[in-house]
Amino acid sequence: MPDRINLTYASGLILQTIAQGLSYGFNIIDHTGLPSGTVYPALRRLESAGLVESLWDHKGAKKSGGPPRKYYRLTALGRERLDLLRDRYPLLQKMTK
Repeated sequence: MPDRINLTYASGLILQTIAQGLSYGFNIIDHTGLPSGTVYPALRRLESAGLVESLWDHKGAKKSGGPPRKYYRLTALGRERLDLLRDRYPLLQKMTK
């Protein structure tokens, strides 16, 4: 885990979106308006920093006939960092589903 991660406004948007229960990559993209080329690399960085953890859903894929989906959730450290980002970027506090 890196000692320091650069937490930008985009990182805050992603963490806030996950905290609101939208934890699948395409949902995060739709909700934030960020491009996939921003969201997926950021999710990998946030996961390697221990701010989010992921879980593959293979059962839902079998039911829908689509590929497995990767879902994300905040860790305790991720919730702490999100609180700091909400102080830094007050608009994050106003985000709702």
